[in-house]
Amino acid sequence: MASMAAVLSKTPFLSQPLTKSSPTSDLPFAAVSFPSKSLRRRGGVGGVGSIRAGLIAPDGGKLVELIVEEPKRREKKHEAAELPRVELTAIDLQWMHVLSEGWASPLGGFMRESEFLQTLHFNSLRLDDGSVVNMSVPIVLAIDDEQKAQIGESKRVALVDSDGNPLAILSDIEIYKHPKEERIARTWGTTAPGLPYVEEAITNAGNWLIGGDLEVLEPVKYNDGLDRFRLSPAELRKELEKRNADAVFAFQLRNPVHNGHALLMTDTRRRLLEMGYKNPILLLHPLGGFTKADDVPLDWRMKQHEKVLEDGVLDPETTVVSIFPSPMHYAGPTEVQWHAKARINAGANFYIVGRDPAGMGHPVEKRDLYDADHGKKVLSMAPGLERLNILPFKVAAYDKTQGKMAFFDPSRPQDFLFISGTKMRTLAKNNENPPDGFMCPGGWKVLVDYYESLTPAGNGRLQEVVPV
Repeated sequence: MASMAAVLSKTPFLSQPLTKSSPTSDLPFAAVSFPSKSLRRRGGVGGVGSIRAGLIAPDGGKLVELIVEEPKRREKKHEAAELPRVELTAIDLQWMHVLSEGWASPLGGFMRESEFLQTLHFNSLRLDDGSVVNMSVPIVLAIDDEQKAQIGESKRVALVDSDGNPLAILSDIEIYKHPKEERIARTWGTTAPGLPYVEEAITNAGNWLIGGDLEVLEPVKYNDGLDRFRLSPAELRKELEKRNADAVFAFQLRNPVHNGHALLMTDTRRRLLEMGYKNPILLLHPLGGFTKADDVPLDWRMKQHEKVLEDGVLDPETTVVSIFPSPMHYAGPTEVQWHAKARINAGANFYIVGRDPAGMGHPVEKRDLYDADHGKKVLSMAPGLERLNILPFKVAAYDKTQGKMAFFDPSRPQDFLFISGTKMRTLAKNNENPPDGFMCPGGWKVLVDYYESLTPAGNGRLQEVVPV
């Protein structure tokens, strides 16, 4: 579990030209989408309207940063020591991290019931001035009957780690029922067993939710060697302003980077330049919170990203790589709204979305859980995301005639290879190479090394895993 420590110096993970490919769940991994002929604003209007300098404003007009100022931390820690305690899980801590840095601005703490209900039913929050901001996934804290009894009539609680160390204070609290079935059904569109986040964070959680105003005693640190890549929205904005960005296009991934991703990102920047922007900056933003068991862990992904970037495929002057601390729900069109909204708060005014964003295979049936096109369609209509330009893409795949990733040409489908995420993982597990031009050798070796680290000695070759 992460600890609270002094702030370490952070530097953006600057990319180099990117060259090869990586898996995207069990969907065609070699197939990525590309921006269509005209980059589209919400509602399908061609182009992006007037070109404006400066970064997009955060939701609600300003970043809501919830970390106690240095001079007040000792006093707040003494206060926390006298309060009823709520122990946080690893995922709770990730959400506290998200809240503390303003990724969920203008949210000021774990949700009270009114915010929870608006999120479940409207995928948005209405502010005091009548405006609406997007909020599609509940950011809530569960407690059980025993914890509720211990809190009693107190209006404040201390949030502590597994060792009892105080991490934050939650004030003006509200405790309300945790409608687990409704939460699951509305967030995922199913209550089928086997949803990774549900099993990890909801099924065995308490029957009550506690919301309130959050004060985090120190910046969240994980001490895993990756903290320097965890730039807050404020730090990202500072870096983007330093680079004189007049457009920021965000790309989220939870898998290793492949050449299809590189093609997509470089082509997007080219299109933005053609549209009149002078210095578009790419925010390459791997997800750093909870992921399902068969996803490549964050430390291995960052190692793979570094190897890919060393090959010099992306321009280090126009790319920043940073870790997004949110847990992953795998909730498809509902969750992709959260991913897009959070990037607004980091300064992004363009968001790249492709096939089946935030999706997964159905946990029981042999099919995808969500329609592959619904994510990008929902983003184009989602309440509170009107300011964000959505960049849908068309398919790219491995072109056998060119030996590299390229736009799919339907007039010669026999020339293109679509490799599933399952097939890619099996190749890596068996120490076999993908086609040349698919992923850089250094990046591929990281994947091979990762899967070798999971294989007991003497087990021999691994059979391909059949998706559920």
